[in-house]
Amino acid sequence: MADGVPSMLDLAGLRELRFASAAGAGGWPFASDPFLVVAPVGVELGDEDAIAAWLAVQPCPVIGIAAKTGAVTAARAVLAACDVVVDDIGDVAPIVANIRKAPLAAMTLVQVLRVTAGMPPEQALVVESLAYATLQAGPEFAAWSRANPSAPHRIVAEEGPAVRIERDGPRLDLVLNRPRNRNPMSVEMRDALCEALQFVVTDDSIASVRLSGAGACFSTGGEVREFGTAPDPATAHAVRSQRLPAAVLLACAERVSAHLQGACIGSGIELPAFARRVTAARDTFIQLPELRFGLIPGAGGCVSLPRRIGRQRTAWLALSMRRINAATAREWGLVDEIVD
Repeated sequence: MADGVPSMLDLAGLRELRFASAAGAGGWPFASDPFLVVAPVGVELGDEDAIAAWLAVQPCPVIGIAAKTGAVTAARAVLAACDVVVDDIGDVAPIVANIRKAPLAAMTLVQVLRVTAGMPPEQALVVESLAYATLQAGPEFAAWSRANPSAPHRIVAEEGPAVRIERDGPRLDLVLNRPRNRNPMSVEMRDALCEALQFVVTDDSIASVRLSGAGACFSTGGEVREFGTAPDPATAHAVRSQRLPAAVLLACAERVSAHLQGACIGSGIELPAFARRVTAARDTFIQLPELRFGLIPGAGGCVSLPRRIGRQRTAWLALSMRRINAATAREWGLVDEIVD
């Protein structure tokens, strides 16, 4: 590995590594390189489907480089098995740098995205929550928590309900209403949103629901000042099993539209992505930063985003932690329309 750019495996290298690791994994989170980078070029020998199947169960992220493949037909199967596909080797360095900092979270992320791809979303949310709880007990989240102790007392108090509810006949507006704090998904916000959505589920006279955020942004995601306040990961999973806004939203998603503006970070995009229709202001930007905490998206993002933009783009967002703007979100299908 030179200048932050890891070595690549071509078809011959993949074939050799597959046979050499027949009794184990070719890559894993405790290796010096806790990832695999593949450029599926070279002589085709007819075992590319077997290589793809082997890549799809590796306990580490698999990064494919599309630009190197040229006209190699077999590359399609191998690239389809990768967790992330980038256009050039230069795009790999920032991704692997993030993986090195949180290899356990990176491994768990790609495993969840793989295994939940064909699941009903309700079941996939359970898998996501279990994986999230596992990482809450892991060393990467523990290290972040030691450096950033919980501080719920620092949350600025704001007047009014956490979620403002406005009804006009068959239409209901739900407005995240903590603009001074940038509408974080705090315990207060979570519970208020669950109650509002449960009301929608039980009232068939509500024909349409519009979810939006007050102030400059839709939501900056999980309230980090509350991170680490759960008594233990098992209890946190139990709470999510009963009080997860995404699970309630799924039951009424066909009636819900969401409008985004400004920052849509973490749960600030994970939740609205379940809605039937998503619009965004031109200043919208989207980011999944959970890897920095040693975690994965845990508000439904491992379920909602792949169903809109696919597994590989979801993994790219989470592993790169890069922001995308409204135009890119519209191009990918994460946003249905940009509105002024």
